[in-house]
Amino acid sequence: LYTAPDSCEGRCEEPYSREDECHCNAECERYHNCCEDYYRHCRPEGFSSSRDAITDEDLLHISEQLYKADHNKARPTDIAINPQYQASPDETGDQEDRSPQPLYKYVNEELFSKPTYASFIKLLDNYQRVTGREEDVTAEELREQDNFLKEVMKTELMKKLFAFLHKKNRYGSEQEFVADLKEMWFGLYSRSNGEPDSSGFEHVFSGEVKKGKVSGFHNWIRFYLLEKQGIVNYFSHNFNGPWDTYPDVLGLQFSWDGFYKEVGSAFIGCSPEFEFGLYTLCFIARPGRACHLSLGGYSLSIQTYTWTKSTYGNGKGYIATAYVISP
Repeated sequence: LYTAPDSCEGRCEEPYSREDECHCNAECERYHNCCEDYYRHCRPEGFSSSRDAITDEDLLHISEQLYKADHNKARPTDIAINPQYQASPDETGDQEDRSPQPLYKYVNEELFSKPTYASFIKLLDNYQRVTGREEDVTAEELREQDNFLKEVMKTELMKKLFAFLHKKNRYGSEQEFVADLKEMWFGLYSRSNGEPDSSGFEHVFSGEVKKGKVSGFHNWIRFYLLEKQGIVNYFSHNFNGPWDTYPDVLGLQFSWDGFYKEVGSAFIGCSPEFEFGLYTLCFIARPGRACHLSLGGYSLSIQTYTWTKSTYGNGKGYIATAYVISP
């Protein structure tokens, strides 16, 4: 009887083996390395059977708490955007610049002196954007990673996230949580040629170029800074979220140094810790699946994927990507 290596059919509660592409025992939830169909085959009743389960209701509740705790987000007077042309679904791929003006008319750069913003921005120049080129991680860059984690963990938002995950038995201490954040987000793996050329943080926040296309790149601060330098050219948007304050959500088409991004969804005006925290929550609670949240009374879904070709610790999965699903 043959079972696909990435399926849990007939493999529920199978003991952990390093050889397996993904796992089907109860521990896989904690290590976020379950096969995508784990819940269908092994937990048909969903999470609710276990005291430590993260239910759909839990996610709606904690996401609203994190939304309210984003004290470092932009105020309405801090940002003025000019979305211009809204592309239809059959126009997003045609690489045509339909918006002559930049997306950002104004950003109050005093925001960037806040500790979480300043430590986040320092991380953005640490990466080779082309996949297949090995990342050279210096001692200074490792210090910058630690400093960013230290600053975000001072915020009420990340303290709330840790308290939630601690209550759900995912982490025994804040120290364990921070060590895991460092691995899942900053740990290096190979997207091509076997070189350690990528990490979840680089892909999601800084952006990469793979096979001539922009890959990842879902961050508004990164976009603003590169647009200001003339390196990013905004083409159009295909989705503008229902929020009339920040964080807002846009689905974007743009060119980065001549490389195209067909749909790059991004939160606009949120703090770095908000995005970092929300993506972490969804990666831990719903890896490989749509993670349904509530922000200011509006529904929003985040998609995350686990990098399955290499692991850390006891078979834990790195973040491959995380982004807002724009309809």
